[in-house]
Amino acid sequence: MATTTEAMGTIGATGGREGVLTTDWRAPDWRAPDRRRMLQLVLATIWLLDAVLQMQPYMFTNAFGTRMIEGMSVGNPAGLAHQITSAGRVIGHHAMVSNAVFVLVQMLIALGIAWRPTVKIALAGSVAWALFVWWIGEGLGGVLTGTESPITGAPGAVIVYALLAVLLWPTDRGAATAPFVAARSLGAGAARTLWLVLWGSESYYALQAVNRSPQGLHDVLRAMAAGQPHWLSSLDDTVARLVAHRGLGVSIVLAAVCAVIAVGAFLPAAAGRATIVMAAALATVIWVVGEGFGNVFSGSGTDPNTGPLLILMAAAFWPRRVETPVPETTPSFVLSGTS
Repeated sequence: MATTTEAMGTIGATGGREGVLTTDWRAPDWRAPDRRRMLQLVLATIWLLDAVLQMQPYMFTNAFGTRMIEGMSVGNPAGLAHQITSAGRVIGHHAMVSNAVFVLVQMLIALGIAWRPTVKIALAGSVAWALFVWWIGEGLGGVLTGTESPITGAPGAVIVYALLAVLLWPTDRGAATAPFVAARSLGAGAARTLWLVLWGSESYYALQAVNRSPQGLHDVLRAMAAGQPHWLSSLDDTVARLVAHRGLGVSIVLAAVCAVIAVGAFLPAAAGRATIVMAAALATVIWVVGEGFGNVFSGSGTDPNTGPLLILMAAAFWPRRVETPVPETTPSFVLSGTS
C-alpha cells in the first residue's frame, strides 16, 4: 500500500486529474516559457518602459504636442506635414488627457503581451498603435525627409515594434523544424524577407546625401550630445571628432555592414550566426553612441529607440538546432530452433 506521502506525490504529478485534489501550485495548463515566449516577455518589458517614459512631466505639457510632435512635420511632404501639425496642436491643447491615454494604451499592450491568454490581442493592438505612432508621432520615421540615418534610428523605432509583433506571433508553422524563432509564425522565407527589407533599408539610409557629406555624421552626433549627461555627451563629442570630415567613408562602411547583415539570414547556419552577432553589436553601438540610449536621460525620450529592438530581433533570428526525429522501428525477434 502506498504511503500518504507517496499518494500525494502521485496526485501532484498527475495535475489533480479525475477530481483528485492536487498539491501542485501551478495551474493545470501551466507550461514553462519557450524561447519565443521569453522574447515576447522582453518585448512586453520594452513596452512597459515606454509607458513609464511617457509618464515624465514633460509629456504632460503643451510642449509635447506643439514642439515634439509638430517638430516631426519638418521636411515631410505637405500633406503628411499638415496631418502631423494638426495632431500635434490637438495633443498639445489637451496634453493631460492625451498623454494619459498614451500611457494607458502602452501599459495595456505591455500587460496584455505578458499575460498569455491575451497575447494575440495585445500583439495585434501593438501593430495598430505602432502604425499610428509611426505615422503621426514619428512622421513615418522621417524616411521621406532624406535626412534619416541608421545612426539616429531609421526607419523609426515604432515600426520595428510592429515587425516584432508579427515575427513573435504565437502561431506555429512547422515549429519542430523551424530554423529560428521568427520562422515559427510566418515561415522561414517570409521572416528572412522581412529581415532583408529592414537591414537593406538601413544600408540605403546610410548612403543618403546628408550622411555622405563630410560633416554629416559629425553634426548628427554633436546634436545628440545636447541635453545628455556629461559622460554620455563627452562620448558623443569624442566620436563626433573621430568622424569629422570622414562622412563619405564612414557612410560607405556602415552601408556595407548593413548589407552583409541583410543577407545574413539567408546564409548557412555558421555564417548566419556571425552576421546576427554583427547585427546585435552594431545595434548596441548605434544605441549608445548615435541614439544616446534613446535620449531617455534627457527627460524627453519616449522610447529606447531602435537599439534594443534590433537586438531582440537578432535573438529571434538566432539559428537553433533542429533535431531530426528518429523513425520508430519494430523490433525483430529471432526464435532459437527455427530455420
